[in-house]
Amino acid sequence: MIVKKMHAMGVRSEHAYMAAMASVGLSVVAWMGSLRMEAGTGLARADRWGIFIGEWAPTFFGLGLALSHYEQHDGTLTADVHEFRQTQKAS
Repeated sequence: MIVKKMHAMGVRSEHAYMAAMASVGLSVVAWMGSLRMEAGTGLARADRWGIFIGEWAPTFFGLGLALSHYEQHDGTLTADVHEFRQTQKAS
């Protein structure tokens, strides 16, 4: 039900996958930023910031998979694995 509503709002699996990858990068940036900007608070605090943001990635990947599955059944998936295989065989 949530996936159907998200799809109706225009959210696609590619958006969720991009958010997941951005979350991984943001996790590293938050860890380094906390380590440098909050001098004296220690490595543990920087680790907590990095882990907090890094925990978003699996959620976004899961949403991406759910949206992709919905798009396959709905017929709105923009690309298909079979198309890629046919293109590779033709090359």
